[in-house]
This record gives sequence, structure tokens and C-alpha cells, in this order.
Amino acid sequence: MRPPRWVKIITMAALIFALVYFLMPIIWVMFASTKTNSQLLTSSGFWFGDQINIAANYNTLMEWTQGLFWRWVGNSLFYSTFAGVVGTLISVAAGYGMAKFAFPGRGVTMGFIMGGLLMPVALLTIPLYIVFHNMGITNTMWAIIIPSCVSPFGVFLGRVYAETSVPTELIEAARIDGASEARIFFTMVLRLLAPAMVTIFLFIFVATWNNFLLPLMMVATSEIRPVTLGLYGMMSYFAPPKGAVMMGALLGVIPLIILFLGLQKFWQSGLAAGSVKG
Repeated sequence: MRPPRWVKIITMAALIFALVYFLMPIIWVMFASTKTNSQLLTSSGFWFGDQINIAANYNTLMEWTQGLFWRWVGNSLFYSTFAGVVGTLISVAAGYGMAKFAFPGRGVTMGFIMGGLLMPVALLTIPLYIVFHNMGITNTMWAIIIPSCVSPFGVFLGRVYAETSVPTELIEAARIDGASEARIFFTMVLRLLAPAMVTIFLFIFVATWNNFLLPLMMVATSEIRPVTLGLYGMMSYFAPPKGAVMMGALLGVIPLIILFLGLQKFWQSGLAAGSVKG
């Protein structure tokens, strides 16, 4: 069965509109990163100004950040990668346990985890700060990493994928052969859930990279700031060079673009991994 021609036309028009809608901010930032403050106000947002100030804006960015910009990018990359790897393993392990093990309170536990999806992250930031301050780990990398490793949405996705992609018969056969639960999980389950793990990793990676309020509350030292908090520090000055800030934003988003393009194949297969039950 093929869809009618008018359905194809509407679908293509919607996709083109979505493409333009999501690309326009990136294109605007690309042109804005080559301009001065005055050029941002007098020239078109989707074309260059009278002068292209790429080198000047980059030098200004390095000067205003005291040479810490690339360190902030490295910090964001470290936070996001560490939280993504650990958070993915936690989410998949918890989801697999919820899906394949029967234990008292499983439904209640899953209900609490699903309730975590309804809690705004900003609502938890102040309680987390109080707890971490009493533990003495505020203004450290752990204050950002530990909360970022927990993802209720990742646990939910892990359970959905484990229910549909991990055959119970395969697990029982491995148990009969004498395999331990740890060996089953690390040698069999993780391989079956590899595409789903890429999806969970990307969600956690992007959420950690874009997190702003948590680092703002937890971190005061410039050397351990993520790039989002560092650029905010530039914007807090009176009349900051917005072209340099836009260049920082553009350079700061390049790792995300590379990650999505590199893992696009696995991400798409991961999104479909739990859609059909085998």
C-alpha cells in the first residue's frame, strides 16, 4: 500500500519546514560569529557584515575567557562522556532488571522511577546542592557528574528495549548452561541492547552538555566550568562582544554535531529497537 500523492506532498513540506526551522538558528550563529556588536544591529542576520571579523572575534574570545575556553569545552566533553557511559550502564542494568526479574515491589519501584520523569530538573537542584554541600563535594567535578549519571528516562527506555529485544528463552538457556547473571548481562544482554544503549547515551550526553543550572549552583572555580557556564560568564559583563560569544557558542556545539552525525546510524536503529516485538 502506497500513500496518496497529496500525503507525500504534505509530508515533504512538513519535513522541509522542520529542516529550515532547525537550521536557521545555526546559520544565524555562523554569520553572527563573524560580526561586531554594531554589525549585528545594522546588517542582515543571514549574511556577512561589511567586514568579516573571524580572527578578531576568536582572539577576543580567548582574551575574555583568559585562555580557558577550550578547557571549558574539554570539561563539558568529559562531564558528558563520563555521565553518558556510566548513566547508560546504570539505565540498561536497571531496565533489564525491571523487565526480566520478578521481585516484590517491582511495580512500585517502576512507578517511582516514572514519577521522576515528572519532576523538573530545576526543582531538584537546590536539594542536591544542600546534600552535596553537607558532603563537602560542591565546587568539584563530582557535583556535576553524580547527578548527571542518573536518568529516569534512560531506565524507562532500558526496560522497554529489554522487554522486546532480549528473549527470555535465551537467558534461561544461558542459566542452564551455568552462566552467572553477571556474565549473562555483560556478554549477552549488552550486545543485544547495543543500539538502544547508543540512544540512551545520546540523551544523557546532550542533557549533560546543555545543563546550565546545576553547574551554576555547584561550581565556582573557573577551571572546572563547562562551556555553557563559561559563556554565561561572558554575557554577564556590561556590553560584551556578542560576536565573540556567538563564536564560542558555535565552537561549543561542534562536538554535539559530530557526535550525532557519527552515531546517526546506531541512533536510528536504537529508536526502532523496541518498536517491534520479536
